[in-house]
Amino acid sequence: MSFSTLFFDLDATLYPPSNGLWDEIRNQIFRFMREEIGLPDEEIPAIRDRYWKTYGTTLEGLRIHHDVNPDDYLRYVHDIPLEDFLSQDPELNTLLSELPQDLWVFTNADRRHAEAVLGVLDIRERFTGIVDLLAMDFTIKPKPEAYRIAQELAGEKDPSRCILFDDLVPNLIGAKKQGFTTVLVSENGPSASADYQLPTIHMIREVLPHLWSTS
Repeated sequence: MSFSTLFFDLDATLYPPSNGLWDEIRNQIFRFMREEIGLPDEEIPAIRDRYWKTYGTTLEGLRIHHDVNPDDYLRYVHDIPLEDFLSQDPELNTLLSELPQDLWVFTNADRRHAEAVLGVLDIRERFTGIVDLLAMDFTIKPKPEAYRIAQELAGEKDPSRCILFDDLVPNLIGAKKQGFTTVLVSENGPSASADYQLPTIHMIREVLPHLWSTS
């Protein structure tokens, strides 16, 4: 199989979830729901979980049920000193620079957050572009239209020539239904729903060496 376009999720994929950044983002989401919406502390975990499972992101549930302004929400939950959790990743920079395919970030977060994370990791120049929730007009992974939008923005007509790297199985299932090859990036072991599994994104060459010979 010859691949020409590689899509990478952002949070907990291009950096390990063990560094604490995703936990801090989740804490910010809880604070927003408590301080900006006024939801009781004891109800927030169940509400957030329900919105995430139903709509794909907490934001979408908050937009629908609480008329939350997306920009206000995104600025709040991503108001985090990234340098406390991330640093330059020269190993990943080298790996990405040697891949011959077109590389895109494909995230349910917003471009502003993606640009900031990529900047701290010092890998922004490795990506042709970013497909974020605004580019998808909130039609986010794992909705089928999200993958079609990503393909269109990347100029890739053939889904069989695409790979998605993601830490969330539902997103990979959605991609696979559209014809993508899928790679689960997780230390929690393989999933039957993904074609490949990497403990960390740094293991690309060990698990998918054929990517370096793809044209």
